[in-house]
Amino acid sequence: MKPLALPRAAWRLACALVHGLHGLVLVLLRFPSLDRAGREARIAWWSARMFRMLGMGLEVRGAFRPGAKMIVANHVSWLDILAVHAACPQARFVSKAEVRHWPLVARLVDSARTLYLERGRARDALRVVHQCAEALQAGDTVAVFPEGTVNDGHALLSFHGNLLQAAISTASPVQPVALRYADAHGPVSRATLFTGDITLRRSLWWLACADGVQVRVTVLPAQVSAHADRRRLAEHLREEIARALAADLAPQGAAAMASGAVESAVESTGTGGAAGAGGTGGAASVAGTHGR
Repeated sequence: MKPLALPRAAWRLACALVHGLHGLVLVLLRFPSLDRAGREARIAWWSARMFRMLGMGLEVRGAFRPGAKMIVANHVSWLDILAVHAACPQARFVSKAEVRHWPLVARLVDSARTLYLERGRARDALRVVHQCAEALQAGDTVAVFPEGTVNDGHALLSFHGNLLQAAISTASPVQPVALRYADAHGPVSRATLFTGDITLRRSLWWLACADGVQVRVTVLPAQVSAHADRRRLAEHLREEIARALAADLAPQGAAAMASGAVESAVESTGTGGAAGAGGTGGAASVAGTHGR
């Protein structure tokens, strides 16, 4: 570590913690007197500023469609929610219920009208699907991570289609989003790793120590979901996101991402996994299938 790196990392971490406390004060004291638009404006500001506090850059490409929709994104880090909220603060994320026990974070997450899922409980998944459908019918934006857990940023995991049923049932458009974290050392930053037994505390320190981490949010065109087969829709969305990530990587990174996508597709075809067998040729072919 360079001589000035440790003080800089400590300063960044201190700024991030103060900003987190500022967010908590906003939620407790200001949110009750604000209308929905006012709350969402502050969510966008707070989310974008957190990246600056950690010395990270944020770039958003593309635009979210107005009105009700389901956002589908790859999952790399706990920062993913902030990255999407910086551009689409009205998004209501489906999050694992364990987040409720994270200090400070829980109250902030609650303020964004998060929907919680008890992982490993099939009945709870059905409950959340109904909640998502109700939110979409009310005109809300719901955001999901169909991988179900974080990946290492090099290759996408299989996309599960369970939560997509809420969009299909309500004929709500689905908008894929590709999230990528790069830094001075390569197109995939190791500082954003949040897999395995990596704690939130350790992740924060790695991010504070990192050099030139850039977050890119690529918003892709919305897809028709009415009458779609959820497994084929999940696989199609995965292909769209993988293509966007591959196009944004260096040649070596693109080859690795494409290889991972092919391997996963072969495995899904052989085992009949949640992502379904056989890719689609585009949004029209997905929309033309019958839901399950």
